[in-house]
Amino acid sequence: MNILLSIDVAAKKFILSVGQVTLLAIKGFVGIFVPPFNLKLVLREIDNFGAGSLLLVDLIALFTGMVMALQTIYGLSMYGAEIYVGSVVALSLVRELGPVMASIMVGARVGSGIAAEIGAMQVTEQIDAMRALGASPVKKLMTPKILAAMITLPLLTVTADIVGIFGGMIIALFELEIDRTFYIDSVLTTITISDLLSGIGKTVFFGFLIAVLGCYFGLQTTGGTTGVGRSTTITVVTISILILISDFFLTKLFLILF
Repeated sequence: MNILLSIDVAAKKFILSVGQVTLLAIKGFVGIFVPPFNLKLVLREIDNFGAGSLLLVDLIALFTGMVMALQTIYGLSMYGAEIYVGSVVALSLVRELGPVMASIMVGARVGSGIAAEIGAMQVTEQIDAMRALGASPVKKLMTPKILAAMITLPLLTVTADIVGIFGGMIIALFELEIDRTFYIDSVLTTITISDLLSGIGKTVFFGFLIAVLGCYFGLQTTGGTTGVGRSTTITVVTISILILISDFFLTKLFLILF
């Protein structure tokens, strides 16, 4: 009986949380189109998302491409098709690994930062002070982050794809002594517009997800500095899980569309 009651309570909390996140997401997204528009805040958030994450994302992409190339060469060598390593690496990175790895890295870095920033404001009652002064915390804090994330994450993904493919080329040159022109040609003939749109399209949603969840868990923070640390931890875990789950459904959707 106690187990059933616990499940009931947990289910109610989950449904309530989903409803709160949905309402917050709608308010934050609608705020993009409602004046006043604060370009300065958006540019600051773009710098935080983009410039601060560029080196991390590209470093991960470089070694991901190199590892992918090594594994692909090993697998294709059984069939004598290792010269097509560029095609396999490029397709894997552009459609899946590039968007997902970039989003998880940015989610871990920026999502936790958003939760910590807003959580600190919440526990020090700065959010309540904003409401008392007639300002909207969603419009002031959340909307610029959503817009910046939706703009910046696709651009970061493009750089990650390029760097990852370059990493695969390095391995192909040294392991197989493949001519770089052949490698590049195989990449260009394999990747289509639908592949690019599929990968980049996912990151628009992932960026939206990162900003919304970071803001939500920040606003839910209680318990002082300990609560801030707890919020940042649950933000990173939740963002990582939801990116992987939503990636499956988005992949299925884009396969139907394209």
